[in-house]
Amino acid sequence: MNESITNEVEEDGGILTTQTFASLGLCNTLSQACERLNWKTATKIQAAVLPEALQGRDIIGLAETGSGKTAAFCLPILQGLLEKQVGRRVSAVILTPTRELAFQIHQVVQAVGQAIQATSLCVVGGVDRTSQAIALAKHPHIVIATPGRLLDHLKDTKGFHLRHVQYLVLDEADRMLSMDFEQELHQILDEVPSERQTMLFSATMTSQVQKLQRASLTDPVRLQVSSSKFQTPQHLLQHYLFIPAKYKDVYLTYIVNELAGKSILVFCATCQNVQRLTLMLRNLGFPAVSLHGQMTQNKRLAALQKFASQQRTIMLCTDVASRGLDLPSVDTVFNFDLPGHGKEYIHRVGRTARAGKAGQAISMVTQYDVEVFQRLESLLGTKLPAYPIASEETVLVLLERVSEAQRLATRELKEQLAAQKDGRHRKKRRGEDDDEKGLEGMLEKELKRGYAAAGGKNKRRR
Repeated sequence: MNESITNEVEEDGGILTTQTFASLGLCNTLSQACERLNWKTATKIQAAVLPEALQGRDIIGLAETGSGKTAAFCLPILQGLLEKQVGRRVSAVILTPTRELAFQIHQVVQAVGQAIQATSLCVVGGVDRTSQAIALAKHPHIVIATPGRLLDHLKDTKGFHLRHVQYLVLDEADRMLSMDFEQELHQILDEVPSERQTMLFSATMTSQVQKLQRASLTDPVRLQVSSSKFQTPQHLLQHYLFIPAKYKDVYLTYIVNELAGKSILVFCATCQNVQRLTLMLRNLGFPAVSLHGQMTQNKRLAALQKFASQQRTIMLCTDVASRGLDLPSVDTVFNFDLPGHGKEYIHRVGRTARAGKAGQAISMVTQYDVEVFQRLESLLGTKLPAYPIASEETVLVLLERVSEAQRLATRELKEQLAAQKDGRHRKKRRGEDDDEKGLEGMLEKELKRGYAAAGGKNKRRR
């Protein structure tokens, strides 16, 4: 199952082309649907993928985040469903690593698919399985899912199968594999027909992805929009900020205040730090919201909606938000904790400077991060400039206020923990499951750690 063609499209300024969707072979109905969504011309990855995918070829699509990969695989599927006039059955499966990305893809499929009356369903964890099973019994044309929950339904939901699937998409394949979904992916591959069209999309190509490609694709064409393995968005300004670890919280507060009114995404290594810093910033009067893997699905979606609609201009998050999410209003990405690998840095900073817009990324570097930072610069092939900031004396004027905000955050977390324990006992008496157990454990652990003023040196990752 070797690649027969490798087409590499060089980045020469912006991601859009002058090619219309109709000129790439898309039918009138779907071209008009794209027009209604204000998609006037195709992006480079879409222009590369559509002609091949519409011919039924298996695809390996490699492009930087924010390049339009979602439409690149959704449009060929929808045109195929229209041409083949398939009945009420699951004909396409799109697999993604995170719930948020699955919901986002589902919104795109719904927006374009309504033009041809295509039905779709999002199947992810954190949502009631019974209601999903009822919806699956209606045989939607397209299922967008995370691997674990899809496999649960294949095992436990009576009558649900993938024997009629004609299209399979593996989106953010490298992330799915890095999250240990390899076994689930191979189990799902065993459930779908071998005669199908498969499209694998990712921002980076790893040895694991190459192994998955050999197992799942037949004579694929590889389409790559970039000239560098580790490429950041073209209009992205990148800086580092070298500071003592004990003053990380103070410097974060200073910069957030300097960027007041702008949309800021702050990445932390752990759920604990996200929760702590969110409460601290709120106590300082900043409109902050959090997003991490220990939150319930409803709370995660609510946080995303508030940030995307700019009701909140600061979102603190773990790497659960680093992939695929389309947040076009992000002005600044702030790495409170450096990622452990260059690939995660690429995906984090890819949340800004999307679709040809400008953006900036600022990374905190402490005395504990020098080696990781030097390795990152080596992967990027460039030396990052220092972020222009006032003297340490000026920044530390905020120290007393920040310390007080940390104390209040500690008290609030204790109150949350007490409330969750009380709710847990009530649920046990009623014989219900406790969905907040993970968050409770996280808060207990954080309170025992005692909140170092700087957030400390985090060795444990998300």
